[in-house]
Amino acid sequence: MDLNKVMLIGNLTKDPESRTLVNGQSLSMFTVATNRVWKDASGNKKEQAEFHNIVAWGKLADIANQYLKKGKKVFIEGRLQTRSWDDQNGVKKYKTEVIAENISMLDTKGSSYQDQNNNSEASETTINNPEEELPIVDADTEEINIEDIPF
Repeated sequence: MDLNKVMLIGNLTKDPESRTLVNGQSLSMFTVATNRVWKDASGNKKEQAEFHNIVAWGKLADIANQYLKKGKKVFIEGRLQTRSWDDQNGVKKYKTEVIAENISMLDTKGSSYQDQNNNSEASETTINNPEEELPIVDADTEEINIEDIPF
């Protein structure tokens, strides 16, 4: 049995970057920073940030582009995928990304997506949209209908 599962809680380092592929499929790319804090052998506090490249597809990408903003705290659930290509000099390059399958927006009241819920408590909004079930969406011709948003 094999398992390729990633779970991250962190903050967006910048607004998502969106693209529409030639086949009409929506794509959203963003980076999530996670922090690790520990004490070294001499008792000094140490902190290390790790940056994770996230890719969302289809309707999940559309929703991520609409609601995720720099600094927002998110829970990302997905899988690791490494892609490779040859650069201009013929050197093979690799990039490992998290392919998002679920995104939960974690923030306290006052966030834009929470205001849409008219909820005064802290919110956790989950978007589920596995890649296998993604519809092909042409972002240039089809707008996101508020009734289609799962929260």
